[in-house]
Amino acid sequence: MTVTPLISASELAALLPGGEVLVVDCRFELSDPGKGERDHQAAHVPGAVYAHLDRDLSDHTRQGQGRHPLPDAARFAATLSRWGWRPGRRVVAYDAAGGALAAARLWWMLRLIGERAAQVLDGGWGAWLAAGLAQEAGTVTAAASAVEVQFDAAALVGYDELQRHLAARDICLLDARGPSRFRGDEEPLDRVGGHIPGARNRPFADNLDGNGRFKPADQLRREFTALLGPYAAGAVVHSCGSGVTACHNLLAMEYAGLTGSRVFAPSWSGWISDPARPVATGDAG
Repeated sequence: MTVTPLISASELAALLPGGEVLVVDCRFELSDPGKGERDHQAAHVPGAVYAHLDRDLSDHTRQGQGRHPLPDAARFAATLSRWGWRPGRRVVAYDAAGGALAAARLWWMLRLIGERAAQVLDGGWGAWLAAGLAQEAGTVTAAASAVEVQFDAAALVGYDELQRHLAARDICLLDARGPSRFRGDEEPLDRVGGHIPGARNRPFADNLDGNGRFKPADQLRREFTALLGPYAAGAVVHSCGSGVTACHNLLAMEYAGLTGSRVFAPSWSGWISDPARPVATGDAG
């Protein structure tokens, strides 16, 4: 099954009675890593399991891979098994940040294993509440499954490949952080401010309208096309602080019909783990 990247609250509500959709609550706050789980316990979309960014969508035993290292395929498979996922089962992820923390991350990870029946709830938890839809509280225990998955290595960008392409100037590296962090004016999370030399800035927040929903696809397409200039969508690599909000830009491009871009998962926090790698500041890449 192939579905569009986004789903509305009303569309998701219509799917719930059938029980065939796996809903995953990805709410998370960097400043309080336990808050999303507490919020899930208090209220969530009926039947939704909880995904913790640090425990389920990252593997902090991997050194040099940024603040939210991508887990390997076996570890991700164990998480999916615990949630009762099986290949082809539709997944809808949501958070409270318009998909940026960390629903888009889960959506991207599912794409890495070749799963196209995955979507992000447009507007997230806020849209669900605004629609006045049903909620439930407590812990959801899924019927565990047994699955094995593999990541598509071609969809991942490592340090060496990124550096080769940047030197050849044949990719467009888009940084999803806010302008002040991109320029290096401030850096609240990482030890060094600035950006990877050659990167362009596309703050993930620019993908959303005033209601926290994604802008129309044609508008996103115009904005990304203007930013990319001569680069095709397939030549785009996304980055951010730790490989989370980068996925939001990839999702926005896919929704806009600009397909084939990739993610540099270690992102800025991984890049600066080696002091020998160059750092740029200011607006220009």
